[in-house]
Amino acid sequence: MKVKNYTELVAWKKAMELVQAIYDETKDFPSPELYGLRLQIRKAGISVPSNIAEGQGRMSTAEFRHHLSIAHGSLREIETQVLISEKLGYLDNQAASGLVNRTSEVRKLINGLLNSLPSR
Repeated sequence: MKVKNYTELVAWKKAMELVQAIYDETKDFPSPELYGLRLQIRKAGISVPSNIAEGQGRMSTAEFRHHLSIAHGSLREIETQVLISEKLGYLDNQAASGLVNRTSEVRKLINGLLNSLPSR
């Protein structure tokens, strides 16, 4: 079945859920982090579904692959920033593990999507 819209992609749907989880878990970060770590995690989170959507809307498979690669990189940013947040005591172990698990799930979906696309 050919995808007509990015909103049909499971990877996009799960990425949107990840963004919601990031917002929920970072809402109580200390005020000095309002424009620091909290903002960085949120921006990286928003980048994932945004790049999936933009890539799917592009006119070539190569561009879609490129945007999926960017989304994949943003997932690594999120993981790193979540681990930093945990080390600094802004996230407890359960919250950090939950976010890392969600990023892993989205990464696997993006990898599956990449593998389903023609290489050229």
